[in-house]
Amino acid sequence: MSKIILIGAGVGGLTTAAILARAGMDVTVLEAHIYPGGCAGTFYHQGYRFDAGATLAGGFYPGGPMDIVARATGIENWPISPTPAGDPAPAMVVHLPEGDAVPRFGDARRHAEHRAAFGSAGERFFAWQEHTADALWDFALRNPAWPPQTLTETAHLMGHITRWLGADVRRLSPALLADAFRPVAAHLRGAPERLRQFVDGQLLISAQTTSERANALYGASALDLPRRGVVHLTGGIGAIADTLVRAVRANGGQVIFRQEVTEIVFERGKPVAVKTNKGQVFPADTIIANLPPWNLARLMGEQAPRVLKTLVGPPEGWGAFMVYVGVAEEAIPKGLALHHQVIEPGAQSGKLLSEYGEGRTVFLSLTPEGEKNRAPEGFRAVTMSTHTALEPWWTLYQHDRAGYDARKQAYLDRMLAAAERVIPHVRAAANLIMPGTPITFQRFTRREAGWVGGVPQTNLFRAWGPRLAPGVWMVGDSIFPGQSTAAVALGGVRVATTILGGEKRAETRY
Repeated sequence: MSKIILIGAGVGGLTTAAILARAGMDVTVLEAHIYPGGCAGTFYHQGYRFDAGATLAGGFYPGGPMDIVARATGIENWPISPTPAGDPAPAMVVHLPEGDAVPRFGDARRHAEHRAAFGSAGERFFAWQEHTADALWDFALRNPAWPPQTLTETAHLMGHITRWLGADVRRLSPALLADAFRPVAAHLRGAPERLRQFVDGQLLISAQTTSERANALYGASALDLPRRGVVHLTGGIGAIADTLVRAVRANGGQVIFRQEVTEIVFERGKPVAVKTNKGQVFPADTIIANLPPWNLARLMGEQAPRVLKTLVGPPEGWGAFMVYVGVAEEAIPKGLALHHQVIEPGAQSGKLLSEYGEGRTVFLSLTPEGEKNRAPEGFRAVTMSTHTALEPWWTLYQHDRAGYDARKQAYLDRMLAAAERVIPHVRAAANLIMPGTPITFQRFTRREAGWVGGVPQTNLFRAWGPRLAPGVWMVGDSIFPGQSTAAVALGGVRVATTILGGEKRAETRY
């Protein structure tokens, strides 16, 4: 039986590992850290359990991405906290620059929300967005091989498209075809500034770019998260990875922590083993890297394919400036929604991305009231984040530590000021305030330069294919369908099913 080594215990990689192990494959996951999940992990510090980066969990509805993952991996139940009686809270609340707060509901209340906040322009935009997202999610859930990398995958993709169109021939419309090559902004011409600000803020956290650059098809799907259902996981976002680790082990695979892979060993152009920082060597016939392309290029060295060797400089996209805060329960308004995006006055639509991130949009998530294992008695954990360019942080860290510290303090002050629009006395009520820069993120997630979120989704043809070289695969937020825990899990399903299909074809030759 061939040996499969999976590097990194992120959600996409663990999904792949659990499916392969369930199929009887010899699977070992090696994780550098002491807990799984990476950017979607939950860590413990001074009595708090903070979500490291990602805080929103969606796709758990029947037939949705995480339901598909559960059935493929043998998971019976995800650790989802029950919804309180009555109308569910909004998935999040978006705080616009002029002070208005716009709730994002997943049920029929969203129509009144769009109308009240943005008038007829909002109704038209979200009618387009929902219609387009329905079509694209239906296609994505068929697990297409995008981009196709073999003739077989091309044939399968055409079959998916034929069946997808056959389900509703209206999908083959000039507008839908045009959206494959134009940005979301094409549907915001003449829209009020507040609607553009709202859409830009939401796209920044779901597509890593704003409406002038985000591909219309991808953007419509990315904006659909509240309608697809946001759930709370008992213990934090890391509960997804914890559940997948248990599934890998229950299916006969291994997950080993504190094993950072430092090299992939090749013979005659094919992988034969990996080496770790512990001095151990793990034999391997197939390597699946739950890593960004830049990390994988370093591990492969001279054996890296040309597409990886051409990667120079810092990764394209964003890092994150994080703030982890412990806040007294009494300072948090009763009934406050758990997720908020604060858009500051400096974040105007049409501006450069560097003027839209950097603390001008802040995402804030709270642990639920009464979840006792997440914070000391009488307190709640709050995770805050903003998009930030990588290079300035690294330049200061390497050449001007005083400047680095000053910048960190300035960003912390900016973030806390934004948070006060949600929790008015957050600074005075905090017993712990802990900032983190891209340097911090690299240290704990091992992602190159602290890069997070994946490649900005500016067109449909930028996604990496998962097969990089004979016996070497990539999974995670760099492959289709991209960002979010649900998306990377779907990518993991694709990689596992493709590998299993290849194994079956190989068996028929003997």
